[in-house]
Amino acid sequence: MDSGLYAAYTGLLARTQALDTAANNLANAGTNGFRAQRDYFSGVLAGGMDQDASAGVSQVGQSVNGFGILGGDLLDMGQGQLATTGNPLDFALQGQGFFAIQTKNGIRYTRDGAFLRSSTGVLETGQGEPVLDVNQKAITIPTGEVHVGPDGNISVTTPDGTALVGQVGVFDFADRSALIAEGTNRFAADGVKPVASDATVVQGSVEGSNEDAIHGTMQLVLVQRQAEMMQKALSVFDNSFDKVAAEDLPRV
Repeated sequence: MDSGLYAAYTGLLARTQALDTAANNLANAGTNGFRAQRDYFSGVLAGGMDQDASAGVSQVGQSVNGFGILGGDLLDMGQGQLATTGNPLDFALQGQGFFAIQTKNGIRYTRDGAFLRSSTGVLETGQGEPVLDVNQKAITIPTGEVHVGPDGNISVTTPDGTALVGQVGVFDFADRSALIAEGTNRFAADGVKPVASDATVVQGSVEGSNEDAIHGTMQLVLVQRQAEMMQKALSVFDNSFDKVAAEDLPRV
């Protein structure tokens, strides 16, 4: 098949994937701790015109008839803006790192620090999942005035005085690209060992998404236009083949 048709076809597939990514990023521009995904392509290969026809299906990390490799998505680990809430159980992270939470599917990691205290005193997410300490154990906070230091140390002041009750766990990973996104702002780290993070904990604040709504909208429009261009190019090549079949082949 003509190289131009393949180029238009793979370009359309790439822009379709990018369109999904851009739409998801924009939809989560208001989600606490969301990390945007950026599509990337690992290169363009020369030659390869004699590849097997089975290579014509574009998949992440797979060459398409020698015209390119659809790399996939990379997580953007850039810092989101912090918003002051005044809630003593809202924690934000300044720097690289994640809170750890215990879910029904195992430990997951998040930048969303909008926490609350359960009726039994356990520090939890809004979904009722325990927030873990530096030893990946649940944190119990007695009734009183809660103070959280930059290192995550939690102390509570009661009529009897002030006591240290725990340290919220903040973890990082040597290879953050190994994290698997789950939902809007959670990550699984199956088979990847967490390490201590030097991120600063900011009490009374939450971190927003690192996708700006204006940037997200502009990116979505740009990708839509690129996809339309690829569709038009594909239509042009398709029509040219129809013309060859109708006019030139009968002369052979």
